[in-house]
Amino acid sequence: MQRSHLAKAAMIVFLSLGSLGIVGGSFFIRKAFSSSTEAKIITNTSRYSEIRNQLWPNQAEIQHFPREITANTKDVRIAYSSGVAQASSFLQVREKQSPTQIQKLLAQYRKLAKHKYIGGDTNDHANFPNGVPTTFFYTGDAAGSSFPPSYEILVLNAEDRGTQGFKWNHGDSYGVAIDSTASEIVYWAEKW
Repeated sequence: MQRSHLAKAAMIVFLSLGSLGIVGGSFFIRKAFSSSTEAKIITNTSRYSEIRNQLWPNQAEIQHFPREITANTKDVRIAYSSGVAQASSFLQVREKQSPTQIQKLLAQYRKLAKHKYIGGDTNDHANFPNGVPTTFFYTGDAAGSSFPPSYEILVLNAEDRGTQGFKWNHGDSYGVAIDSTASEIVYWAEKW
């Protein structure tokens, strides 16, 4: 009689563990195929501090970003994707500045830039001789498009983390894109 109770208890434990495995596996499969990897334009600037200080994994890549977004900052747009599964992760902040401030920022970042491009996107820039991947214009009016020719893209750093024979398969880059005519700056960081 005791053996049958022991067998029933063992069966219940095994069925419970099997059920947990199915539920847990379903969760991970659902996360892997979730559409949450799409970039979402965040207009609520109160999320910026959380993204900048807690969610972005490498603070060195975003040290050039503004520390905070104040209430008087004009026309702020933020795009952030955490890079779930195989997707790249990116953070962009686009804002207007005074023409004087834009000229100061342009002079500052031109001195620091390791690569410079006029307009375009990451595919264009990576295909230039000695080019490096950059980013798409996620904070533009058509998210994920190219920067117009009025933007100067200044790459502060780019690291190739790909394997030999498969250059730039993985890596990261960060910098700014500045449109002097519109008095706009886009701070960006991207990992893939």
